Amino acid sequence: MERTELNTLGEFGLIDRIKSKFTNQNAETIKGIGDDAAVIDVGDKYMLVTTDILFEGIHFDLSYTPLRHLGYKAVAVNVSDIAAMNGIAKQITVTIGLSNRISVEAIDELYEGIKFACESYNVDLIGGDTSASASGFVVSITATGFVDKDKIVYRNGAKPNDILCVTGDLGAAYFGLQVLEREKQVYLANPSMQPELTEKEYLVGKILKPEARTDIIHELNELGVVPSSMIDISDGLASDLLHICTQSGVGAMVFEDKLPIEDITMLTATEFNVSPITAALNGGEDYQLLFTVKQSDFDKIQKVSDVLPIGYMTQDTAVQLALNSGGTAAIKAQGWNHLR
Repeated sequence: MERTELNTLGEFGLIDRIKSKFTNQNAETIKGIGDDAAVIDVGDKYMLVTTDILFEGIHFDLSYTPLRHLGYKAVAVNVSDIAAMNGIAKQITVTIGLSNRISVEAIDELYEGIKFACESYNVDLIGGDTSASASGFVVSITATGFVDKDKIVYRNGAKPNDILCVTGDLGAAYFGLQVLEREKQVYLANPSMQPELTEKEYLVGKILKPEARTDIIHELNELGVVPSSMIDISDGLASDLLHICTQSGVGAMVFEDKLPIEDITMLTATEFNVSPITAALNGGEDYQLLFTVKQSDFDKIQKVSDVLPIGYMTQDTAVQLALNSGGTAAIKAQGWNHLR
């Protein structure tokens, strides 16, 4: 029998392969595989369902990831997926896989972080499961939320000339991870050395404790703005923008000088000899919102705090970066590939 290696498909190729084998059986299933969350008709509103799994050694390293932060982050990344559909999360379930080296106190710490996130985002922990794990610590969370039917936002609604916007800043989480990995290597070489993180707290915080941008969803709702498309930036701006473009059948022009990058990110990029633009485009784990709006909504979005227009959508399907030096460069998906 012919064998195909997973890394030849990649994560999204695998998802598309699975999706192609299934058709929805129920009228209540409005949207299945292929967006930030599934959409289910429950009467007056749509219910949103999303799930995310974190594996030790793949998604986190316990040598520098406090369990409270891990618990908080596991909730936040799911709340972010609900927000990317223009919805608000309401409930979560938590499933954990445990090896025999995990203590009761360690589990308490994890759930303290989960509790803090539940309080921050006003969501309820309503169930879950526990199991033994032979391959390290595993945390999987499923979140549900709701959105008014006339305010649901998918990835496939962008139109030519729509304005492309992003929340917050980009690339900080990538450099936060680089800093932590560097300090880990220093510690392994000399366990008496203490980590030097004082000047990097902002970056480290972005990777260890990201925040879902539910605040933006509330602000847009108050202003009466419904984005034409939206996604949260988990795999990098480039990869996630390409999802919007591919599913919407449009292209995009992004301006290099409009990419929001903090000064500390710029400085740290110099330390690591990595282009901050490369990190902003491909770093991943920023969990900011990337969305498009009609030009008629431009004045309204200028009133939303922490939102920056970075480009516009085009009729042709080319996805390009307008360079400060003049000319353009193709934007390609080079973000995190879980199966690489």
